[in-house]
Amino acid sequence: MAQTPPPVIDPRVEALVNELIGRVADKWTMLILEALDEHGTLRFTQLVKAVQGISQKMLTQTLRQMERTGLVIRTIHPVIPPHVDYRLTPLGQSLGAAFCGVWIWAEEHLGAVEAARTAFDERQNDC
Repeated sequence: MAQTPPPVIDPRVEALVNELIGRVADKWTMLILEALDEHGTLRFTQLVKAVQGISQKMLTQTLRQMERTGLVIRTIHPVIPPHVDYRLTPLGQSLGAAFCGVWIWAEEHLGAVEAARTAFDERQNDC
């Protein structure tokens, strides 16, 4: 089953969304939700690559918290070496859907946020 490549995302919008997530929610949880929503079931090593900047220790801790909360399902396949993968539960999918609003807001307000930052920086430089 071929997956459609994701649309090209303005890196400034992505940066703004990542910043907002860090301020209003657990950044790593939301980024893992996004990766699993976009790619479906992923192995641990695939998640490390999909969630740039996360350490293996932080990924392990966050996945455990997400599993405990009911956001992801962890499946251990009895092969050698063991194969472990993760996928979103319906609860995790619904949280991911709610998070889409942040992306929409960032796209709609990127110019205003950049203008406000520029104006602020100019005022700071005048002091």
